[in-house]
Amino acid sequence: MEVPCVRVEPEAGEATRSTLAEADLIDDDYEIFVEDGWLYVPVTDPDTLSNEYEVVRQPVPERETQTTPADLLADEPSYERLGDAALLDEDDEERAREIAAAILDSDLPVETVLNKASKVKGETRVRDWELLAGEGTEVVHREYGCEFALDLAEVYFSPRLATERHRVAQQVGSEERAFDMFAGVGPFVIPFAKRGADCVGVDVNETAVDYLRENARRNGVEDRVTPICDDVREVVPEYENWADRIVMNLPHSADAFLESAVALAGEDCTLHYYDIQHEGDPFGPGERAIREAAEPQYEVSVETRHTVRSYAPHELNVCLDVRLER
Repeated sequence: MEVPCVRVEPEAGEATRSTLAEADLIDDDYEIFVEDGWLYVPVTDPDTLSNEYEVVRQPVPERETQTTPADLLADEPSYERLGDAALLDEDDEERAREIAAAILDSDLPVETVLNKASKVKGETRVRDWELLAGEGTEVVHREYGCEFALDLAEVYFSPRLATERHRVAQQVGSEERAFDMFAGVGPFVIPFAKRGADCVGVDVNETAVDYLRENARRNGVEDRVTPICDDVREVVPEYENWADRIVMNLPHSADAFLESAVALAGEDCTLHYYDIQHEGDPFGPGERAIREAAEPQYEVSVETRHTVRSYAPHELNVCLDVRLER
């Protein structure tokens, strides 16, 4: 039987599956399968998908029955997948352990279950976790052909931003010079380098920078990645006028670093500026701050105003793709 499917390259399969699953759009009656070099993900409501997805009608094998956590519980539990770990956000300890047991007893390829035990906190933006099952908080995550080792208790990482990272990475050309001001374990830097860019990744979290170095090695791009553990404002003098592309993924406080970003920018530079603002004017504050920092030294052109996701009631996580031309 022909059913609507999202068609993607296999290396993008896990990130696409995760995003579609989060939106509850995967048709569980049919198998996800690979044919002629493409991966097909059956979907229930293709009309709700954005234009970034290619939707085709394809003969699809019906899914063999697998046991899911929902089959073992009275309702559908909420969790995220990251590598072989399942991440919960449950305040009720008994409910968390009930979900963890169901996940482990299901057919999901999960070995570790963690429950969020605090909000993101501190300069390094990490949180506490309660280990419900497994050996620890280190995982290996794969998205769009890249592999990332990380320790959730020591570094910040959001699997929900995989599609956004891929959107930006697709803009990167070979031999570009790219600078990530808050690089973490490398989710922007590594795919940039795989596309041939010369990359610098800076972070104040020493553990994150160690993982960035390891992930560059894992993905075969260590010769194109320079990891630096420092406050990015201390690094700027060494890279003034250097960057063709700058990533500023530090919502809530990126505006405090715009002076440094302008100093890093070369003659013609693309800036990816992330912000969290009220839905009434999600892009205006960031655009005004960028213009104040860059003009008249640079001509400022906003090329894309992009909503990444809903962050909280009436608040949006957004990105401004801005071109700075001296």
